[in-house]
Amino acid sequence: MDKLQITGGRPLEGEVRISGAKNATLPILAAALLADGPVTISNVPHLQDVTTMIELLGRMGVSVTVDERMRIEVDPTTIREYFAPYELVKTMRASILVLGPLLARYGHADVSLPGGCAIGARPVNIHVAGLQSMGADIHIENGYIKARAGRLKGTRLVLDTVTVTGTENLMMAATLADGETVIENAAREPEVVDLANFLLAMGAKIRGAGTDRIIVQGVEKLQGCEYEVLPDRIETGTFLVAGAITRGHVRVKNTCPEHLDAVLLKLQESGAKIGQGENWIEIDMRGKRPKSIDVRTAPYPAFPTDMQAQFAALDAVADGVGTIIETVFENRFMHMLEMRRMGAEIRLEGNTAIIKGVQRLTAAPVMATDLRASASLVLAGLVAEGRTEIERIYHIDRGYESIEEKLSGLGAQIRRVPN
Repeated sequence: MDKLQITGGRPLEGEVRISGAKNATLPILAAALLADGPVTISNVPHLQDVTTMIELLGRMGVSVTVDERMRIEVDPTTIREYFAPYELVKTMRASILVLGPLLARYGHADVSLPGGCAIGARPVNIHVAGLQSMGADIHIENGYIKARAGRLKGTRLVLDTVTVTGTENLMMAATLADGETVIENAAREPEVVDLANFLLAMGAKIRGAGTDRIIVQGVEKLQGCEYEVLPDRIETGTFLVAGAITRGHVRVKNTCPEHLDAVLLKLQESGAKIGQGENWIEIDMRGKRPKSIDVRTAPYPAFPTDMQAQFAALDAVADGVGTIIETVFENRFMHMLEMRRMGAEIRLEGNTAIIKGVQRLTAAPVMATDLRASASLVLAGLVAEGRTEIERIYHIDRGYESIEEKLSGLGAQIRRVPN
């Protein structure tokens, strides 16, 4: 098992290219199951979660080829079984996204329940209830969702809570249903819109993606297509915070500034100078200590839960006291305990963290507990005195492509070493 070693204290300077969005790639790979021919997907990030989804498709008999530029061709016509085993689903909850496509296209799906997760329950009951409303026969047996259906029927679905994967699963299922499906209280994330655009490229009829009301007119079949995944807004935000926390000057390229309004607003509040163009954002914090900011997470377009940990690291060395309120996932403060080991002054009260900024953090051995928590520890390591070692970095590899190479390119002293 590898670990990261970071010697802190260097301001980051330079340009970094943002990879394709993990949270768009995974549902798009699942949606390829709906096609009646090969699909080619480009701008795919080279990540562990993507590898897991490819392995899951391969396990079903789907033909998947990947070239050296991470362009992926998926041919679902070779599928042999409609089964997502626990050993793969337990490592990546997004595997649940094959449920809707398998059921809509083949009328048959046996998908493992995802099980526990370090950042909260994230139940799948909304997925199941929605598919049942569309006419599916579903029961849960031996830890598996066993779903059967003839052609699904269009209907009106009112989601209990805003759920990204729930919205995606039901939207995918609705593309091949008989009649019109209306999804109310739908998630509005850019990754949901990207999935809708991919389905449109395959011949689906969808309107309203990006609003809380998505309308899908079912079609008889979907064809293969070529599609490029949108850039990763969370990776973008993480590198911008890296520039701010190290009092540096960083430009991120190949990104979508309009997807980061809430994040950019908070960075400006912290004292950063922000510049942006059509596909780039620049942050300048040279010579300035960040100011503490208050953050409250909520579904898009509000401040993203996936950026909460990174801003906790920023607040840890900022001037003043900041509060972070987590409203989306319970148990998403485990990184705070690790940052305390580095000298951060953090008090936890339920779903609120009160962070009093200190002049400097000090290096310590720390352990990543989930994907975004691991990013916050990398950020803390970039400004800590001494050499920080981060263990269990397989969490980082699930969501950040070549993070140590990209940070090294900006002047960070960071390397991956065997444990």
